[in-house]
Amino acid sequence: MPATNWQQELQQSVTSVTELLTELGIDPGDCCAACEPQSFPIKVPRSYMSRMKRGDPHDPLLRQVLPLSAERLKTPGFSSDAVGDLGAFAGNGVLRKYRNRALLITTASCAVHCRYCFRRDFPYRDHSLKASLDKAVAYISADPAIDEVILSGGDPLVLSNRLLFKVCEKIEAVPHVRSIRFHTRLPICIPSRLEPGINDWLNCRTKPYVIVFHINHPAEISEEVAAAVKPLKHPLLLNQSVLLKGINDDAGVLADLSRRCFDLSILPYYLHLLDKVQGTAHFEVDEKTALGLIRDLRAALPGYLVPRLAREVPGHTSKQVVA
Repeated sequence: MPATNWQQELQQSVTSVTELLTELGIDPGDCCAACEPQSFPIKVPRSYMSRMKRGDPHDPLLRQVLPLSAERLKTPGFSSDAVGDLGAFAGNGVLRKYRNRALLITTASCAVHCRYCFRRDFPYRDHSLKASLDKAVAYISADPAIDEVILSGGDPLVLSNRLLFKVCEKIEAVPHVRSIRFHTRLPICIPSRLEPGINDWLNCRTKPYVIVFHINHPAEISEEVAAAVKPLKHPLLLNQSVLLKGINDDAGVLADLSRRCFDLSILPYYLHLLDKVQGTAHFEVDEKTALGLIRDLRAALPGYLVPRLAREVPGHTSKQVVA
């Protein structure tokens, strides 16, 4: 089979529940709650799918991407804008929630459609960077309080190298911006994204870069992921996870995840309580259980491998650290 690049892998992602279950050898009858979604379509890269256990409808990676009928339930306390993104929109693809940080919605595209996504209903057509990059940079340049810019989306690494480098180099040129941060899941789903060209570019930046990966389960860290991440030397590497019922709500799983991340020089950063987006209630883990997991992790790991348990509350000036 001829080699493919990361963009081809992205284009060849699985986009139907039937295809996904067939590829995994799972009888749809064993996933009676699975359904083709009415909105927020399914998207699963084949590299990510290859790490799922064949024949297992409860595989923790499958559970993260498989649409269930529970998504259609309306749950009190859950909404379409659970983290207050729309109220923080400053125009031209910029979200401004915190005084010293600006977040750029670089793209609507992601490598994978996680079913618990807090931006699953985000109106990207109205609130993306698109052709307004210069206006976004002008906004950042005009406010000396902004010392960090976060590239998000979607996933900023979906951008071509040419466009990604252009965005970053314009931001680097702003004197008061001290660091640039990527929030990404793409290298975890499609490790080939960390090709030599992007690694070489990242490893020679003149300002500090931070890459915050999104890894929820140790099974996501394949040999290919490890080989792709290890050459990264210059950026600070962090991981944030979402605490998900039936997927990683187990102290042993979370401890193993922290250890596997540390093997790759990735430090645990946040363990997020679920953002209450409508259609995701079946993933929620209650705070009491979460606090118990953190206590267990502190007993099992050195402090630097225990992520901070946090939630995002609209209107607050930072993430709210619970433990």
